[in-house]
Amino acid sequence: MRRHAFIALQSTTVRQPTTVLMRRRRFLAVAGAAASAAFPAYAQPAGATRHIAVLLGAAESDQIGQSGIRKFREALRELNWIEGRNLRIDLRWGGGDLARIRVQAAELVSLAPEVLFSTNTPPTRALQQATRTIPIVFAVVSDPVGDGFVASLSKPGGNITGFSNMDAAMAGKWMQLLKEITPDLQRIAVIYNPETAPHSVFLPALEAAAALLGVTLVRAAVREPAAIDATIAALAGNASLAVMPDVFTTLNRTAIIAAAARHRVPAVYPFAYLAVEGGLLSYGPDSADQYWRAAAYVDRVLKGAKPADLPVQAPAKFDFVVNLKTARAQGIALPPTILAAADEVIE
Repeated sequence: MRRHAFIALQSTTVRQPTTVLMRRRRFLAVAGAAASAAFPAYAQPAGATRHIAVLLGAAESDQIGQSGIRKFREALRELNWIEGRNLRIDLRWGGGDLARIRVQAAELVSLAPEVLFSTNTPPTRALQQATRTIPIVFAVVSDPVGDGFVASLSKPGGNITGFSNMDAAMAGKWMQLLKEITPDLQRIAVIYNPETAPHSVFLPALEAAAALLGVTLVRAAVREPAAIDATIAALAGNASLAVMPDVFTTLNRTAIIAAAARHRVPAVYPFAYLAVEGGLLSYGPDSADQYWRAAAYVDRVLKGAKPADLPVQAPAKFDFVVNLKTARAQGIALPPTILAAADEVIE
């Protein structure tokens, strides 16, 4: 059974929660060993400066996006790709603006880089539409097969490969957590932007989970930031909220977290940093880890590997974070099993 698919939270022994922002650091040693095994060492190429281009879904002002690109650059440096010495990087920030992203994709392709690196679905789609020849490595993409980026996860088959950050089965985990903290509630809403979210992969899984849990799923689609507060306010007192992973919800996370707190709507989020920033619960992959791992694929492509031969990689690390401070502020008594299962409890 995969760790993220309907994991039972019941336990006969209650573990003590961790202290504020103290995470179990089981990842570092494992990731280092895994990276060495998965990506064998190559001789560092000599000669002319190599050229890659990067198109990110986040805004330049977004600290999570900045943290991710730092991880990407750090990983490249560990692979002996040094900007200003043997590597040039052209970087663009999409800011969740679809029209802007399409223009930036065309611009980057016109620069003829040797490899393109993208994050999130809209930038990856824009680059795919702009080139079918330049290799593309993506990260933080939820449904690469359903979105038509690759033929299959094991055999991508074209000029694109990378790192998927989600599995539809995670939707069941989100629903299970909400049902456990609000057992009498009969409605769970999911908020997403239908223009940017991977709803085609998550909505069927959410519907299936709702049926198993005996709740009704409400589709709370939003296209503009101005609609966030009213959408969440309508859920107050009669529904919980699941926040779909999406460049829109990421860029507007402050408004979503604030509205959920203001209207006392229990909410679960797909990334740990959303709970750290004030969300009630989060369960999902470590997105920064995807940036780090993507650098190894960029390295392999620069050394001659073809995207068609590099399988799409699944998330390697998942985090379950509980913000006890938010729970207290919203008057939510979290079950001991929730606290015991958390990787991190924010006091």
